[in-house]
Amino acid sequence: MAGPLQGIRVIEMVGLGPCPFAAMMLADMGAEVIRIDRKLAPGANNPFPILGTKYDVMARGRRSLALDLKHEEAKAVLLDLVASADILLEGFRPGVMERLGLGPEICQQRNPRLVYGRITGWGQDGPLAQAAGHDLNYIALSGMLHAMGRADTPPAPPLNLVGDFGGGAMMLAFGVVCAALEARSSGKGQVVDAAMVDGSALLGAMIYGFRAFGAWSDQRGANMLDGGAHFYDTYACADGKFISIGAIEPQFYALLLKIAGISDPAFNAQMDSRKWPELKIKCTALFKTKTRQQWCDLMEGTDICFAPVLDMAEAPEHPHNQARANFTDIEGILQPAPAPRFSRTAAEISRPPAVSGQHSAEILHDWGMSEERITHLKENQVI
Repeated sequence: MAGPLQGIRVIEMVGLGPCPFAAMMLADMGAEVIRIDRKLAPGANNPFPILGTKYDVMARGRRSLALDLKHEEAKAVLLDLVASADILLEGFRPGVMERLGLGPEICQQRNPRLVYGRITGWGQDGPLAQAAGHDLNYIALSGMLHAMGRADTPPAPPLNLVGDFGGGAMMLAFGVVCAALEARSSGKGQVVDAAMVDGSALLGAMIYGFRAFGAWSDQRGANMLDGGAHFYDTYACADGKFISIGAIEPQFYALLLKIAGISDPAFNAQMDSRKWPELKIKCTALFKTKTRQQWCDLMEGTDICFAPVLDMAEAPEHPHNQARANFTDIEGILQPAPAPRFSRTAAEISRPPAVSGQHSAEILHDWGMSEERITHLKENQVI
């Protein structure tokens, strides 16, 4: 393992969505991340069948220790691990870890340098802190969801990329690495409170700036970057496939007009938003005259700011993605490769997803526990 976080030890309290994604990011970067899985009773049903299988891509790169945290001895094991960890990640509702006797105060008594990373939707405090929610709800409250979608439809869910992963997991990963760097000089850990509503709002920093300046309307589909402009949108082609155009700068827009064969003088008013609806209609008709591949042959690789809209079967086959090795195969599962790239300490996927408890004894041995105690824990079904 040679990534830039080599030597960093992380404990991940297994959950759903943003917490495992953040842990995956840290593991891809070379951190030693161990997953604390639930110790399920024999025959217990798994409500999420993908978990614990090779298809659980976000579980890659880590070993799994299954603990039954109903046992006081299991909590003692976890606190022993905390004593030599740099970071702990958890994604439960506020107060759950405290009720387990594993909150930040207790953990940091065992390890004052511990960075305790917490990810929730609404945050650790505030009127909604204890309410259930999902990605869509958090980005709704941030103001960002309202801006997404067409003018004549309700706001469109952007998968769960903005709340769970962009505004949640990435902010958590960034936060705990920042705190771990600070702890090296101060000798003191701290709690990182990453909330998806906070992070989703932060992702909208540029848009909020545009709005304050008077350059952004709260009306969906009336702005340059939300599909309102004819030169920044997606279009259907003759074969039913789609292309994306992002010709914002004047020189890129001029090239678009030239290569697309547009001579209509109405297009000279690029930034006149009053003309955008009319020009959008004309562009829609134009792009339906050729197939996606024909438009690619004309525009791909130019300064028009163009790309075909690929589905998830097509994207890994595109020559650029292949040249960049943007996708990788792990035990027959095609998945996105680690990012970003490093010139010296290359990130890598160290292992496929683990079955719950697959490495329990191995982890405890590697983290300094005696064979006698490991045997005792097995016999008492703590691990």
